[in-house]
Amino acid sequence: MTGKNDTLLQVEEMKTVFKTRKGNLEAVDGISFSISKGETVAIVGESGSGKSVSALSILRLLDSNGEVTSGKILFNNLNLKDISNEEIRKIRGNEIAMIFQDPMTCLDPVYTIGDQITETIKIHETLSKNELQERALELLRLVGLPDPESRINAYPHQLSGGQRQRVMIAIALACRPSLIIADEPTTALDVTVQAQILQLLKDLQTQFGTAIILVTHDLGVVAEMADKVVVVYAGQVVEQSNVKDLFNKPQHPYTEALMKSIPKIDTSKERKLLTIKGNVPSLIEIPAGCRFHPRCPFAIDKCISEEPPLFELANGRESKCWIADPNLTGNWEGPIFTEENEPVFELNQHLISKKNLMEVTDLKKYFPMTKGILSRTIGHVKAVDGVTLNIHKGEVLGLVGESGCGKSTVGRLITGLIDSTNGEVSFDGKQLSNINRKEKKVLRKRVQFVFQDPYSSLNPRMTILDIIGEPLEVHNLAKGSLKRQRVGELLEIVGLSKNDMHKFPHQFSGGQRQRIGIARALATEPELLICDEAVSALDVSVQAQILNLLKDLQLKLGLSYLFISHDLTVVKYISDRIAVMYLGEIVEVTDSQTLFTEPLHPYSKALISAVPIPNPNIQPDRIILSGEVPSPSNPPSGCKFHTRCPFAMDLCKKEKPELMEITEGHTVACHFYKEVSHI
Repeated sequence: MTGKNDTLLQVEEMKTVFKTRKGNLEAVDGISFSISKGETVAIVGESGSGKSVSALSILRLLDSNGEVTSGKILFNNLNLKDISNEEIRKIRGNEIAMIFQDPMTCLDPVYTIGDQITETIKIHETLSKNELQERALELLRLVGLPDPESRINAYPHQLSGGQRQRVMIAIALACRPSLIIADEPTTALDVTVQAQILQLLKDLQTQFGTAIILVTHDLGVVAEMADKVVVVYAGQVVEQSNVKDLFNKPQHPYTEALMKSIPKIDTSKERKLLTIKGNVPSLIEIPAGCRFHPRCPFAIDKCISEEPPLFELANGRESKCWIADPNLTGNWEGPIFTEENEPVFELNQHLISKKNLMEVTDLKKYFPMTKGILSRTIGHVKAVDGVTLNIHKGEVLGLVGESGCGKSTVGRLITGLIDSTNGEVSFDGKQLSNINRKEKKVLRKRVQFVFQDPYSSLNPRMTILDIIGEPLEVHNLAKGSLKRQRVGELLEIVGLSKNDMHKFPHQFSGGQRQRIGIARALATEPELLICDEAVSALDVSVQAQILNLLKDLQLKLGLSYLFISHDLTVVKYISDRIAVMYLGEIVEVTDSQTLFTEPLHPYSKALISAVPIPNPNIQPDRIILSGEVPSPSNPPSGCKFHTRCPFAMDLCKKEKPELMEITEGHTVACHFYKEVSHI
């Protein structure tokens, strides 16, 4: 860590206010922190806690109704709060740059990558056309974009998510700034691409001595990247610490609860995840006293009536909690959640029989590629290319893989939302290709879908009664007062009140909306739920609540799940078995414990090694995959993974490996699985 004399940015008591019809809302209330040259400071907290607004306030990139009303933002001793718009424009992109969360919405779709990189340079420097082109190429090489000479003329939609994020980093580095603000730079990326981007940021920081403010909710990324951590809650800093001390011994109940609510690779499947009750308070209804007290298991009367100051602790740490008050009587060692008082799940009796509920054999889905006025077929996108798997009654089968590998398409094929090109799907012994329309309706009652985004999957014009009641009416299960009664029961099953049935979706938080989505899926009393990234859009504390709910429902109702996700720690925690998918094919299937301790396929090994570990004392031994996932319209010959595999031999390029059972319940498609297992 760098010394105090090297302080680059000092934020002091910053307040950000948004003017609305309901009055002035303080989104950021007195936040203070500093960052030195070459240092990484992480700002963490749940959605709505004020992380992104704090970052945007530094560069004054707020909406027109937002304003930094008080405090200081000292950058190289210049107060950014008080300078003119023209002066702040000279600093933006030149001395302080920003990397935004979603590169697809931040990059202009009508300009080439090269134009967008040189645009920033043109504002701050005077260079010739050839010099601009050369600088753009140099930046693309620096961020590791393959074939920069041709990609410089490409448009954003022609690049993958990881490539677009590399372009965003190139734009941020265009004028070699001394500070980069990265707002959730890896949230939308797969673990393998995330590992590449984090490594890139580290390398660039070492090379140029750039300071980084990292805004994120991913504690694994924080542990790996940060020197210092600022924990924010309801617009205030509640804890500040160096990264190792924070993870070893958090001093605020909120920090401890955040850490305990995320499943880790070594989290026992039998233990319920710790959840934080309630939600981050609305800016309209900020609680008196300590803002965390309504959700805090350690709150005392003093917390309800008096707001604690930010107490200074040893090693330059700070905590906004009365527990940290040195004048408080009693010996308090900080909030501790022990394993002894953590609730556990019962044994899953439904898994004992291991009876197949669904079998998928050689499933294929090819989407035609057309061209010209006559829409002539010129090729096919092989989204799913020969998938074979089975799901037992009462079992959770996890399906993992990078974006574009065909996971979601498999889910839609199983439910019959789209028709397959080839292959068989049988449910409870019946082949779906042989059933008529009436039988298909019965099947849809028994197989339901839980979608990724609970807001876009719920009709905003319908009440919760109508949303959950709709499948009951479609399948003639309940009408009138019976429907109302059943909707009330379903809401209580998923942890909501039956009094909520007359509300609309916008009146609920993200986690509550996902509970409504689950209640709707449960309305027809299904036997199989397809959960497609069902928790990826949720905060870690809300994610913990939904995962506990899904496991509870599995035990009570004997439900089976196909759990599709790119988050391997979540999949390991909830799944009994895991299938790993790459470019439309299953490459490995085994139980969740074995996959993480003895993976046999090099792709599985690389995926697991790329998972960020929320422990700064552990240095991960990464397998960084080179290149991008090949196009499913033109997949490689032989083993599809050979273009990125560190163990590939000539045989892999020529001959496709078959999915073989190596030990009971452990199948793999790799020619050299024995060699991989010993590495």
